[in-house]
Formats: sequence, structure tokens, C-alpha cells
Amino acid sequence: MELKYKRILLKLSGESLAGTKGIGIDFSEVLRICEGIKKCADLGVEIGIVVGGGNFWRGRSNTNIDNITSDHIGMLATTMNALAIRDALEQLGCVSRVQTAIEMRQFAELYIRNRAIRHLEKGRVVIFGCGTGNPYFSTDTAAALRAAEINADIVIKATNVDGIYTDNPKNNIDAKKLDNITYLDILNKNLHVMDSTAVTLCMENKIPILVLNINETENIIAALYGEKIGTLVK
Repeated sequence: MELKYKRILLKLSGESLAGTKGIGIDFSEVLRICEGIKKCADLGVEIGIVVGGGNFWRGRSNTNIDNITSDHIGMLATTMNALAIRDALEQLGCVSRVQTAIEMRQFAELYIRNRAIRHLEKGRVVIFGCGTGNPYFSTDTAAALRAAEINADIVIKATNVDGIYTDNPKNNIDAKKLDNITYLDILNKNLHVMDSTAVTLCMENKIPILVLNINETENIIAALYGEKIGTLVK
């Protein structure tokens, strides 16, 4: 069976690394997620990862801190998560690199597009930290940007739900799961999947987005082979 996607950008939320604790890093949960990532890498898939920092910092909810300072703190949070993912992958025997949009040479490489692509070509997983390196841009936008820069075939957004619904399924039992949806539908219906900047960037660069449940790690492998998993945005 042939792989449908050869190079992917995987978007992970910071909360997914916290497990049931809800805050910080639950390393057993990080290992579980990384086991699924390693299986994908073992298939020969080239993998870039953008991770959020919500398990450490959701600064915009703190109105006492300047927005730009808050975003800078969030960038540091994503770097902590990126380092944890790298460590888990290395423990599993999966060679990986962390690249940050802001220089932190004692911890990680500075993001350089050609170097990132070279790592991918050599079979290394590349974890991108610090978002875009700019305030006012989310890690969803960073995922869309990095996907475009590394010529990824798809952005896979791994969440705690199994796709996109017509409404929040936690609040509305009549909400229906969508198998396919267009970029414009997300924007026009204000569906909270990714922020509008990220969706627009993917639309302009014709990069599909797949939303699936990270709790079922085999979902990513199934998606790589083109099976109908989650919700596909195109």
C-alpha cells in the first residue's frame, strides 16, 4: 500500500503533552505520542512538528501583562515542549532536531529553511519552536508557515476530538462531524479549527489540513495511507 503523504507538518497542542494533569509535561504521555510519530518516521515519512505552549502559558487570558511580552513568554513555553519531544524521540531511537525561530544556540539550532529540509531528507524529525518568532501570530500560523516553507504535503492537526463538527460537540449533542470541508467554509462559518491567518495561508499555498484525534496514535498512520480519518480541509 502506497503512502499518500511523504512529508507532513504535524501540529501538536501543548495541552496534549500535559496528559490528565492539564498543566506542565507528563513525560509518559509525551512518550506515547512520540511512539506514534516514530512509527510514521519508520515508514519513511519526513516529519516536521510545531508544538504549542498552552500547557505552560496562555498569556492572553492574563490582562495584566503586555501582549508582546506575553507572546514572548509563550515562545519560551513552546521551546520547553519541543525539547521534551526531542528527548522522547531520541529515547525511542528516532533522530531529531529542534530548530527555534529565535536564537537559543545552547538549546537548539536557529531555524534555517534549507537546513531544516536537509534534516528531513536525512530522515530526522524536525521540531520547530518559538512559533513564527513574532508576537501576534499563533502556533497554528507557525504550522501553516513552516508547512509552506518545507513544502509539506499536508498539515495534520492532532487534537482531542476526532475531527471538525458543525458545533462544539461538548455543548451540542446534535453537532455533526464533517468528513470534508473547504477552507472558505471554515472562515465563513467561523469554525474554531485554526485561526484565520493559518487557514488562509494553507488555502493560498494549496496545503490540505487534516484534523484528527491524537489519542488514537494509529490515526496518523491511517491518514498517511489516505484512509478516511478525521476531517479533511481542502
